[in-house]
Amino acid sequence: MLKTFALAAAVAAMMSAPATAKILKWSATLDQAQETAAKVKAPGATGTASGTLDTVKHVLTWHVRWSHLSGHATGVHFHGPAKRGQNAGVLVNIGKDSGLKTPTSGHVRLKAKAVKEIEEGLWYVNVHTKKNPGGEIRGQVEVVK
Repeated sequence: MLKTFALAAAVAAMMSAPATAKILKWSATLDQAQETAAKVKAPGATGTASGTLDTVKHVLTWHVRWSHLSGHATGVHFHGPAKRGQNAGVLVNIGKDSGLKTPTSGHVRLKAKAVKEIEEGLWYVNVHTKKNPGGEIRGQVEVVK
């Protein structure tokens, strides 16, 4: 009986122990070459995005910076799921969550499906302007290995 109790206690302890977080780093280089919607050229428009993805708690953090746009940013978003060169809808409104001034930082809790899409490289960051409402610079999110 003592062995049964000890085994049951050990199993209960394992089941109640918190899952170990797996924190992935990610980054994206934003430029017009990756943008599919830009109609107005913005020479020198660039940006960077980076952050972390907690695959257990499903929390995505970001730090996005841009420069030399054709005007002020009117929108900054994560889009997906889409491979490089493909378009997709807005999944996280970075501008609404953390602002349209550069740099901007924030975080959001995601569903498990979204975490998997990010791990598979199917999200991108897009910065929009008045002259390029569909997007001026863009960068595919890539998990840093």
